[in-house]
Amino acid sequence: MSYMFTVSPDFAPDHLSGWYIFNTWLQKQSAEAIHLEMYNHYQDLHQAIAADKIDLIYANPFDAAMLVREKGFLPLVRAQGESDEAIIAVNAGSNINDVADLQPNTRVAFTDDPDVRLMGMIMLEPADLHAGNIVPLLSDNHVLVAKHLLKGEADVGIILAEAYDNLSGVIKKQLRILVRSQISVIYHSLMIGPRLQNRRADIQKILLEMDKDEKGGGVLNALGFRAWQRIEDEEMEFMIDLMDTLNT
Repeated sequence: MSYMFTVSPDFAPDHLSGWYIFNTWLQKQSAEAIHLEMYNHYQDLHQAIAADKIDLIYANPFDAAMLVREKGFLPLVRAQGESDEAIIAVNAGSNINDVADLQPNTRVAFTDDPDVRLMGMIMLEPADLHAGNIVPLLSDNHVLVAKHLLKGEADVGIILAEAYDNLSGVIKKQLRILVRSQISVIYHSLMIGPRLQNRRADIQKILLEMDKDEKGGGVLNALGFRAWQRIEDEEMEFMIDLMDTLNT
């Protein structure tokens, strides 16, 4: 039987090859036929999830809640020491120095990454900005959000902190951070679906020992991770409840 693995579309583009290497490594270690399918847009990913095509997924926190509650997924591991944070950035030459300086009809660039957009909009609340009084600029990825700022097409951008940190030095010199979230308990999770859950304990063990193996450590490095750490079911429930609270 073949299983489908995918990754939330917000991963850093320079780690794309790393996920294919990881999938090959996981197939060998688990002796399971696992096919990696990448989706460029959340709409395509969500259609695949709705059609029950996905068995393993590296999911963002927003999707994790839906996967657990609606599709019966369970958590495996998360990247050790990593959490999802958002940044509000402006062009370095902007006269905006504080979120409170922003006015209605501010042009806000963001991707369709739901948890990052949610955190970003919360950070814009001191300016009384909300979905109803901004001019949204939906972008395909975080690099394009940065480009909207560089070209003066957006006043502010909401960017995944990891993606911002991975931007080239040339681009970052032309941008300025107004605020960075410090929630620290929201993270991407590697999750396992119902069809493969009889292997949950085995696959979790393989992943938790990955950094102790030379080849496994190299694969982790290609993903930009140090190691995996276990996610307990209670931790996942806490994060889901927190996402619900932030979303109200």
